[in-house]
Amino acid sequence: MTQNGNLKRRVRARAAKTGESYTAALRHIRATPDISSSNAIRLAVAQTSLCNDPRDVSALKTCGNEIRNLMGEAHKAGARIIHFGEGATCWPHKRIMSETGPREIGPSDWTRFEWETLHEELETIRKLARKLRLWTIVGSVHQLTPPHRPYNSLYVISERGKLVTRYDERLLSNTKISFMYSPGRVPVTFEIDGLRFGCALGMEAHYPEIFMEYERLNVDCVLFSTAGDGPSNGSAFAAEILGHAVSNTYWVSYSTLAAHSAVALSGIAAPDGRWAAQCPMNGLPAIAIADITIDRENPARPWRRKARGDLYAPHQVNNDPRSESRERF
Repeated sequence: MTQNGNLKRRVRARAAKTGESYTAALRHIRATPDISSSNAIRLAVAQTSLCNDPRDVSALKTCGNEIRNLMGEAHKAGARIIHFGEGATCWPHKRIMSETGPREIGPSDWTRFEWETLHEELETIRKLARKLRLWTIVGSVHQLTPPHRPYNSLYVISERGKLVTRYDERLLSNTKISFMYSPGRVPVTFEIDGLRFGCALGMEAHYPEIFMEYERLNVDCVLFSTAGDGPSNGSAFAAEILGHAVSNTYWVSYSTLAAHSAVALSGIAAPDGRWAAQCPMNGLPAIAIADITIDRENPARPWRRKARGDLYAPHQVNNDPRSESRERF
């Protein structure tokens, strides 16, 4: 009702100013977004191939080339930002990394990782982001000084080719925390053209507190990257993403592996809980594009914040239903 009332006031104001009919003024208003109450940005979300052997130099380079090709496609489509999945540069397999593997899963031997090749590919990605003037969010393992385990991370590269921040997965799976990675500690936000983005990673779709935290941090869109734990879990992740989007009234970008596209497509979830765009269901590397528009006058988020506070306390009746007679309705 609030949105309809605002629209009617704007239409009447234009009709009075221009002498147009109400219908003509309405047509003009709908064709011209209200810049004062909304912001927009074009986002590309990617689905990519899997590289799970960090010892394979050729595979690491192939992943780097694939990422850069998709960056080029996003640039041609007018995207301002492109979002890649977990481990887009390489998602090391737990059995390949296990120092007691491959039959057993044990502590990861990170000396097996071709770190120099990874750093070369990331540097080339960074340079292309600057050339294309394209914000690039890409999943990668982040090396720490031994004996510390690395982070499972999302790098945020600006349109100027600068690494502006990094998100490290905080709520790790049992295997990740037991044998593979160090956990991150803090949420990460950054801004592009007045819109605020947050990052989530890996298994964190299962934790609503991660997404509620970003709502409190006033984000307009959460970028969630995952490689999942196999295609069977993809549909659950996708359903959770739609739920997080609508319950927090913000956009969520969901980037996963191309191999999962048969059950869960990379896509962009709108605040109304529907997919605004999804990648094709063909198992191939691809991008999907959506224009993220933020309506600053939408009453949903302010109301829900109020409802989650002490709104209802003054109206509650001080009766315990458990103490009342069960013989009456």
